[in-house]
Amino acid sequence: MMRELVQQPLTMWNLLLIVLAAIALLLVVLVFVTYAIYFERKVIGWMQLRPGPNRVGPLGLLQTVADVSKLLLKEDTRPKQADRILFALAPVLAYAPAFTVLAVMPFTESLQFADLDIGVLYYVGLSSITVLGVITAGWASNNKYALIGGLRSAAQMISYEVALVMSIVGIVILTGSMNLREIVEAQRDVWNIVPQFLAFLIFIIAAQAELNRSPFDLPEAESELVAGYHVEYSGFRFAMFMLAEYVYMFAMGTMVTVLFLGGWLPIHPALSFIPGIVWFVVKFSLYVFLQFWLRATMPRIRSDQLMSFAWKGLLPLAFLNILLTAGFVSIFA
Repeated sequence: MMRELVQQPLTMWNLLLIVLAAIALLLVVLVFVTYAIYFERKVIGWMQLRPGPNRVGPLGLLQTVADVSKLLLKEDTRPKQADRILFALAPVLAYAPAFTVLAVMPFTESLQFADLDIGVLYYVGLSSITVLGVITAGWASNNKYALIGGLRSAAQMISYEVALVMSIVGIVILTGSMNLREIVEAQRDVWNIVPQFLAFLIFIIAAQAELNRSPFDLPEAESELVAGYHVEYSGFRFAMFMLAEYVYMFAMGTMVTVLFLGGWLPIHPALSFIPGIVWFVVKFSLYVFLQFWLRATMPRIRSDQLMSFAWKGLLPLAFLNILLTAGFVSIFA
């Protein structure tokens, strides 16, 4: 039981088990990334009436493995005038927080690395570090297109992160806790998606912009910025940026499941015989499929529309949700 293991006195044996569990989680995430890319290409292919990957391996299942192998074997190039240290540090700043935030995620009642009372604050604080990685990549590359992409991405991520955090405040008020486990336990009667449906919509939209995914993929607009902040990156450093995006999709999917969809809780108590991890994976998979669906159908919007929608649309709605939630709690508490 991971939760009990972390709470025990730190001995050499416990430390070894914790490290092995962390490695196991990393392997799970890497497998998810590998086949999330495959299924994304496959789902978008089905929606757009084309086959998708179908050559490498049975049903194309090894296509992503081949693509990743090709990336890792490519030469690692660096512009002559780039900042050597910052250029190498940027992919690490982008990727490391994406994996670190998973430490507080309760996948089941007993499967969690760290049960923090400030789990929501921990997630929000660490995930914001990725913005530094994006800006650093744009600046260190000594390329005007990379710099514009980095600044555009920073503006977008900070703007939508404000709305995303504000949408969580309603849940914190409703449950009276920032502990992710307690938030799940508070949803035994009704999932938060029902009383906090407005917050759910705001969170989904803001999360899409945070992940720089369509229709908010302006920082990587190929027609304008030739791939944006990571245009000068190649090989395994480029792979780390792509890995960060899909690991954040994994983290955001777990966050949506925990905050709004009841985590490991079943739809009805009569179905509680089904293991909690199964419920968690099903809900998580629905969110990931929604990501693929949006990318296949939504066109990219203009940069000015993007920023206006964040500050004039989502943020006022998030404050309205906080006001309504606080009023409801104060009246019916």
